[in-house]
Amino acid sequence: MDYAEFDLLAAVAHHLLIFALAAILAFELAVVQLEMAPTQVLRLARVDIWYGFVAAAILIVGFLRAVYVAKGWAYYSMNYFFWAKIATFAAIGILSIVPSINIIRWKRDAQKFPASVPCLEDVVLVRRLLWLEIMGFALMLVFAAAMARGHGAIAH
Repeated sequence: MDYAEFDLLAAVAHHLLIFALAAILAFELAVVQLEMAPTQVLRLARVDIWYGFVAAAILIVGFLRAVYVAKGWAYYSMNYFFWAKIATFAAIGILSIVPSINIIRWKRDAQKFPASVPCLEDVVLVRRLLWLEIMGFALMLVFAAAMARGHGAIAH
């Protein structure tokens, strides 16, 4: 595989993974409701596991793109929007911890007590954090678009 093919493959993989993460977030937001059946909680827990795998894959493929293809590390490392994108991605990851912990607890409760439903406060908190993740995701895309067009270069 030559450089151009690897560049294309890495870009396609990166974008598909980003769309997959967006789909996972949309699914989670749609499913997290006050009256979730145990089957919904279990499905939510299975999908939430993929959230972590997809986020890790985005980091790996993004790192490969930034270092080995696209515009190269010298370009990205000297760009404010690149670092804003990375910081936003990290913030989204931090925000995702509380929903994941709650989903794990809901799964455990659903397995032990099939009639249990998550409490209102937990659902409200998780939905609020999912919305914040989605807003961060949108902001990250703005940073990526600006960076790709040459904005944010740090002067030497």
